[in-house]
Amino acid sequence: MSAADFWDNTDRPRKIVKELKILKAIVEPWDLAYRKYQELGELIPLVKEGDNELLEDLARNTDSLLSIIDKLEFQVLLGGPLDKNSAILSINSGAGGTESCDWAGMLFRMYSRFAENRGYSVKTIDLLAGEEAGIKNVTLLIEGEYAYGYLKAERGVHRLVRISPFDANKRRHTSFASVDVIPEIEEELDIKLEEKDLRIDVYRAKGAGGQSVNTTDSAVRVTYIPTGIVAQCQNERSQHQNKQTALKILKARIYEAQQEKKEAELKQQDSDKKKIEWGSQIRSYVLHPYNLVKDHRTDFETGDSGKVLDGGLDEFIEAFLKLSANKQGSR
Repeated sequence: MSAADFWDNTDRPRKIVKELKILKAIVEPWDLAYRKYQELGELIPLVKEGDNELLEDLARNTDSLLSIIDKLEFQVLLGGPLDKNSAILSINSGAGGTESCDWAGMLFRMYSRFAENRGYSVKTIDLLAGEEAGIKNVTLLIEGEYAYGYLKAERGVHRLVRISPFDANKRRHTSFASVDVIPEIEEELDIKLEEKDLRIDVYRAKGAGGQSVNTTDSAVRVTYIPTGIVAQCQNERSQHQNKQTALKILKARIYEAQQEKKEAELKQQDSDKKKIEWGSQIRSYVLHPYNLVKDHRTDFETGDSGKVLDGGLDEFIEAFLKLSANKQGSR
């Protein structure tokens, strides 16, 4: 970075500055922990019986060191090759019409709040609104360091049990929605897309309730014919920009599919994907007759459903990452 010609190329400096920021985020906490460890080692011989002020200072410093170590241990769980990347998150409503569309909308809000709480930016790439309420499906780009590392824990089917606000008889309903998460791949992938393998459809972008948000066919859907993998975008200002974004997402999805074939762990994840229906959920959110959110993979649960639906997912994600690390360690 100190080279005279470093800033001559606008693209290269951006990548290197980002890499530096990621490396600092790894190294600096370790340096801080080691300095605090050394300070404690120097402080302990000075402690004398009855010196309450020094004992309190020692206790505070010990608690501070333990807190840093806890964060470092959690950071180790995010050691995957793509964990540091931003995430492309998709939500699809299951069977159940308006109920499931509303549930997908609630999940959209939950992940948006989670991202905002962590300082991530959220960009809606594609959205299809429900006919009466909520959304049928939505694709989000969640940008920030380790967004994929955290959110990969959310891949699967999510189940909601509640008294329906759409049922005049106030009956209890069960709704399902699926969440898929792939890493955003910023570096140039070694994936060549032949024109003959692509089907590109353009259509008019839609707003809430099916209203057109523009008068031109600017939205783009790209299908990779050999596998049927699809990516679409209607968020950008022009058809060209939407096409470029859709192709970027398509490459990321193709890359993810290739990784699933190569790696046994990702193959297992792929085989675990099930229909969006009863019995296949990774997590249940019960709002009636009691409040409970339970992850069926880790058995972690909480009675504070409001906090979870407001983006409080950290404990669920940490439990999943620890379980995944234990499984890998036992192989």
